Amino acid sequence: MVYQSSFEVVTRGRGSYSIRREVDARVGEAAIHTGICLIFVHHTSASLMLCENADPEVRADLERFMERLVPDGDPLFRHVDEGPDDMPAHVRSILTSSSLSVPLAQGRCDLGVWQGIYLWEHRRAGHRRRVTVTVCGE
Repeated sequence: MVYQSSFEVVTRGRGSYSIRREVDARVGEAAIHTGICLIFVHHTSASLMLCENADPEVRADLERFMERLVPDGDPLFRHVDEGPDDMPAHVRSILTSSSLSVPLAQGRCDLGVWQGIYLWEHRRAGHRRRVTVTVCGE
């Protein structure tokens, strides 16, 4: 059996946004006991991550690391059509991931105790991001 549904995440700009509730809701609608959940973001300047969910400083540290690794306004980049964070946002999304696969067990995402599912916005301005959840199994 296969189930697919999309939802929108409204961001306030650069940072990570928990999407665990939205994913869990889609998994519940799918009524699939055992299988796999594929989560996909339909954008080239945002990504997805499985990350520590207990201490928000982990995600803040990741953001600071990315700022150092791929700084806005780097003169290396020529693609600046939408501003100094344009190309850095694309690089960040390529270095991270546009999709995640999570196993399902007993009708739920089988995550570790400290794992959360996040959309990572790489642009400074807020955006509307589309995420699709596909659940396959029995």
